[in-house]
Amino acid sequence: MMIYPPITELVKKTGSRYALVIETAKRTRQLVEGAQKLSEVETSKDVTVAVNEIYENKIEAVAKVKTVEPAPAVTDNASEL
Repeated sequence: MMIYPPITELVKKTGSRYALVIETAKRTRQLVEGAQKLSEVETSKDVTVAVNEIYENKIEAVAKVKTVEPAPAVTDNASEL
């Protein structure tokens, strides 16, 4: 028995297994809360719908990049003592 859609193909679309899990969970929550299905898959399981939407490129994860301010420079104040 083969898993459809293939996990390797899903990982290619999301970039990593971690991103796949996060994207699937977020989309599944949206579907549970009543969002419209974007994929025509014959199932009542929201997780399966979410995975198929990812596979069919119906949804796309957007990576949030967190910018970090550089730490202030440390000065040696020992010479002032």
